[in-house]
Amino acid sequence: MPTKHGEFTAYAYPNPAGGEAHLALVHGDLNTDKPVLVRMHSECLTGDTLGSLRCDCGPQLERALQEIGEAPAGVLLYLRQEGRGIGLAAKIEAYMLQETGADTYDANILLGYPPDGRDYGQAADILRDLGVRNVALLTNNPTKSAALRAEGINVMEERSLEITPGRHNLRYLTVKRQRFGHRLQLPGDAAAAGAQ
Repeated sequence: MPTKHGEFTAYAYPNPAGGEAHLALVHGDLNTDKPVLVRMHSECLTGDTLGSLRCDCGPQLERALQEIGEAPAGVLLYLRQEGRGIGLAAKIEAYMLQETGADTYDANILLGYPPDGRDYGQAADILRDLGVRNVALLTNNPTKSAALRAEGINVMEERSLEITPGRHNLRYLTVKRQRFGHRLQLPGDAAAAGAQ
């Protein structure tokens, strides 16, 4: 599949949870012992396709494709886990709760879902099927690395995938860091560090 970020080979994998298939976009030769650059990206229709500024998903997807396209070998796993696993309709309901003051963590709970219900077991299965032995993971989320390691995937390195915050997504990114444990730099961090 030719893209503006290079040539990729696309593989569709059935989703055992039902719904749409997961997608693996492969660049380069995966038959290597060197770490393969991998991004596990959960579907975000609003951010990836519609350009929502509420999250950082669309810019992260774009940057991941660029970095993988420039790497000797890489895989982008597009996982059909919209809204941290709650689906598009519930995600829109969560948006309404956020408009009245709830954050993304609490909105899921108020709707009866876990804050993050994503499962990375099939991502590990796909990487094994593709023959990936060692991984350099593009992520700010340590849960993803831990999940792959628990599945027996050798995550040798984590690489940050930070996007410059904007006025529409600063609260979202702050919640990601404070409540979900993502490793993110936010405005004011440098000033706070300098004051110590």
